[in-house]
Amino acid sequence: MWFRRNSPVSAGDDLRPGSISQDLLDRVRLIELRARRLVNDLFLGEYQAVFRGRGVEFDELRPYVPGDDVRSIDWKAFARTGETMIRRYREDRDLTVMFVVDVSASQRAGASGRSKADLAAEVSAVLALAAIRNKDRVGLLLFAGAPERYLRPSAGSTHVLRVIREILWARPQSRRTDIGRALEHLVGIQRRRATVFLVSDFLTTEYAPQLRAAARRHDIIAICVREPVDSSIPASGIVTVADPETGETAEVDTSDPAVRHAYEAAVAVMDADRKRLLGELHIDEIQLMVGEDYVPALLRFFRGRVAAA
Repeated sequence: MWFRRNSPVSAGDDLRPGSISQDLLDRVRLIELRARRLVNDLFLGEYQAVFRGRGVEFDELRPYVPGDDVRSIDWKAFARTGETMIRRYREDRDLTVMFVVDVSASQRAGASGRSKADLAAEVSAVLALAAIRNKDRVGLLLFAGAPERYLRPSAGSTHVLRVIREILWARPQSRRTDIGRALEHLVGIQRRRATVFLVSDFLTTEYAPQLRAAARRHDIIAICVREPVDSSIPASGIVTVADPETGETAEVDTSDPAVRHAYEAAVAVMDADRKRLLGELHIDEIQLMVGEDYVPALLRFFRGRVAAA
């Protein structure tokens, strides 16, 4: 088990149903302005290079004939049957982009002034704006211990503002994280193939079967949003820490190297399992850290996908 410091919650964040604080509105507008500048200056062309023309639905498999694009070979079908098959698609230029975003308690807790929820909202805004500018549709599924909020895929800049607001405004019924239940829900409601950005700190386990099922239907990109204390504890003496998802508290001697090593080892095992699973399923991952510029990570993702195409 790992623990994280609780971050203070300002009065402006204590939102009641039907009310939106001025602080939240200001944060939404600020994120939208930053995202719009980045899309205009950097990401629109990158997004189009990766996703233009990929808004298609699977139609059928047919035998390979000389002259076919080898990138269309279905290697899984080849492994099953020994016959080289080509995947054929039915054109459907309206690409659906889904954001499946973790809004559990761990997303708002931590030792930094900025939360993982803020970073998740801003990165989602950048990608959503690029999608809207590319005439794609954007949907949202928020989850914690269970699916919490679903926005049907739609277009338009106003819809992007709503996506940002919903991520920042989320007050889930559960404090815990269950990626598996979220993916099960996604597969049930999103029948058409979609590009899915799965946004979480991934400090959880037991979601492999659901991720496998979702990856068979959708193009999934994992966005791992962390802050430094998620991976290592600074030597700060004896401190009282709390797990934001369970409410458990404990006094921990962070000056003890054995304590820090045990914490880091537990997270390292979880990360290794995740990376192995993502690699097996050919799922790209974008790793982001609170307090660091996320632009280089997004550019590496886009350019890596172009190079692999």
